[in-house]
Amino acid sequence: MKGLMAEWGIPGYEDRIAARLREALTPFTDDIRIDKIGNLIAKIEGKGTAPRKSVMLAAHMDEIGLMVTKIEPQGFLRVTRLGGVDPRTQVAQEVMVHTKSGDYVGIVGSKPPHLTSKEERDKAWSLDELFIDIGMPEEMVREKVSVGDPVTIRREPMELQFDRISGKALDNRASIASVLECVVELQNLEHSVDVYVVGTVQEERGRVGAGQAVYGVQPDIGIAIDVTFGEMPGSPSDATFPLGSGPAIAVGPNIHRKITKGLTETAERLEMAYTFEFLEDDTGTDAWVMQVQRAGVPTGLVSIPLRYMHTSVETVRYSDIQEVGKLLAHYIAGIDAEYVEGLSCYLKD
Repeated sequence: MKGLMAEWGIPGYEDRIAARLREALTPFTDDIRIDKIGNLIAKIEGKGTAPRKSVMLAAHMDEIGLMVTKIEPQGFLRVTRLGGVDPRTQVAQEVMVHTKSGDYVGIVGSKPPHLTSKEERDKAWSLDELFIDIGMPEEMVREKVSVGDPVTIRREPMELQFDRISGKALDNRASIASVLECVVELQNLEHSVDVYVVGTVQEERGRVGAGQAVYGVQPDIGIAIDVTFGEMPGSPSDATFPLGSGPAIAVGPNIHRKITKGLTETAERLEMAYTFEFLEDDTGTDAWVMQVQRAGVPTGLVSIPLRYMHTSVETVRYSDIQEVGKLLAHYIAGIDAEYVEGLSCYLKD
């Protein structure tokens, strides 16, 4: 888990995460490939007679990040965002600037309060007002850094009290860990369907990879695994979930209600704590695009409560990661051809 968090992989640069995921999946299957857009796709065969039904588990590999847009006089770097970066969280961060000549540590700087006007002190900095300082003379910066170079937050994972983990990129490395927990749990179960584990790319900049992966895999069922908002001071109680409350099972028009029912019944059979996440519109996840590919894919969504989303101190409880993996494995073990055919009768519960 810490290795997944520490490694960097912003939209368009997920290859390092894919390599780690491939390494983790190799003991369970040798059918692993990278598609043309960069998705990692691993197939774990079921025990049923071919042709078998299939389930696709999609967890995105990318994290939010930055990209160099300009080199200023004295070597300061200006950047733009890749994904949902909140400029308020970037001030005074340590970053890594990734270049062809190597990776360089930098800091995100801003004017000190002594040099700002009262109006400036009363508002948050915008991204175009911030800059990155890598501590090199201008001529050296121009030699080593290029416009378009990716920039990531530099943050080591931390273990907090009571089974909590904090750091960058838990959105969505926590879900990748859940999928790996599912694969391990499946070794103790018998499943008749093929399972496709898919690490998707570029979710943070428009959910690019999941739709293409569906075209390649053509699954009978698709389940996205992502994070949702953890409960914290000031957060609305009807839209956040306590850490340790188990899987958050999505309900809404983006989600096939028979899959929601199947996941819920599985959780209850396991006597597992769970919550419902009601999503009336765009779920903000890979599930949104998976549902409408080809002739349509019955889609589900299971999420892990996470505090401080899109910051460098995202925080989860590992027991939630484990429970999501266990829920997915036991749900998959209960799928057969009759269940899959029943999903096409969408309006009949």
